[in-house]
Amino acid sequence: RGRDAPGAAAAAAARGGGRGALAADPRHGAAAGGAGAGAVGERGGARGGPHLPRAPGGRHPRGGPAGLRRGQETVGGGRGGQSHRLPPLPRRRSHVGPHGGGGRRRPGGDGLHLGALLSVGPEVLLLFARCAHPPPPCGPPTTLMLRSREVGCSWGPPQNLSGVVGGEVFAPGPGSGIQKQRPPFGGRLVFCGHCTLERDGVSMLLSDEGGVSWRMGGVLPAIPFGAPRHPRDFTTDECQPYELPDGSLGVSIRNQDSFRCRCRMLARSWDGGATLPPAAVTFDPALPDPAVAAGVLVSGGVVFFSNPAHERERVNLTLRWSFDGGATWWGRGLRLWEGPSGYSALAAPPPGEEDPSPLLYVIYEKGRSLSTESVSLATISLAGGP
Repeated sequence: RGRDAPGAAAAAAARGGGRGALAADPRHGAAAGGAGAGAVGERGGARGGPHLPRAPGGRHPRGGPAGLRRGQETVGGGRGGQSHRLPPLPRRRSHVGPHGGGGRRRPGGDGLHLGALLSVGPEVLLLFARCAHPPPPCGPPTTLMLRSREVGCSWGPPQNLSGVVGGEVFAPGPGSGIQKQRPPFGGRLVFCGHCTLERDGVSMLLSDEGGVSWRMGGVLPAIPFGAPRHPRDFTTDECQPYELPDGSLGVSIRNQDSFRCRCRMLARSWDGGATLPPAAVTFDPALPDPAVAAGVLVSGGVVFFSNPAHERERVNLTLRWSFDGGATWWGRGLRLWEGPSGYSALAAPPPGEEDPSPLLYVIYEKGRSLSTESVSLATISLAGGP
């Protein structure tokens, strides 16, 4: 979108069964170096793969070291041809693995479509914006929702939410929506979206009725709003919400014009996304970011984060984790891909449904020359091993 490279990679899907290791190229699995750095080897696993470092007190996330378990790669995108932008992943109670399905850009120019998925039991909700950043032939931007009551096997008719978002562009994510698990407002469905390049900003879309009806929540506009953008402006962009153990929400935001730092921006909400107080906005220099959509997921009280860990270039796709809600990040993380890499998303199945050990899915764009040449799905075990 906007300043992004054209033609994004196709979204990947992988079934939950199988025990094969991801065939990662060992030449691109070099360790990031420093304390806590790891690398994805050619044949990762609970015994032979990379290990997450221990937290203070000697514990691992979920009790043990982690290894790469299995994965799948889809090749496509690049310059020309139909391609998809970023892989939203649902967390769902099913024996089928996570599905990806993002926006697409065709050579003829039907615009860039961005979306986010949310699973609630057997239902999957897909929010997406058609023509969010359109060329002239695309038509007016539209925010739509699709609902599947069969974990994505079939879909009902689209519901137009453009009236709810008030005529502004609402491009969800791209990534995942969440359902709040804790008070306040436990059970609420929460999506985060962003606007156009000229009228940028992030806003929350909320439902307390299982997605039957929706309303707008907190808004964090760019400053100045509706004016041409300049380097170092305060420009909020693509975003990913997540719930912390105390029931508050965090929103990891693409810092489009590198306001104050070339790093991630963080917004907070203590009322289920109804407001995004400007006074609570912070910047995290420990998470360098080249202005890109990133993945965030909370699993077992640990906050996981993925992005190309570089201030200026989309390279070095890295998984990071925090034991204190994102206040600090442990070590230098686990490098999944050393070369060009772009958007990423995280997901995890409910414990015990697909595997006796807890898992983390990382789906990310990567390539040897361009970050949009392919999409890879890595499955990482969070359980300990001898």
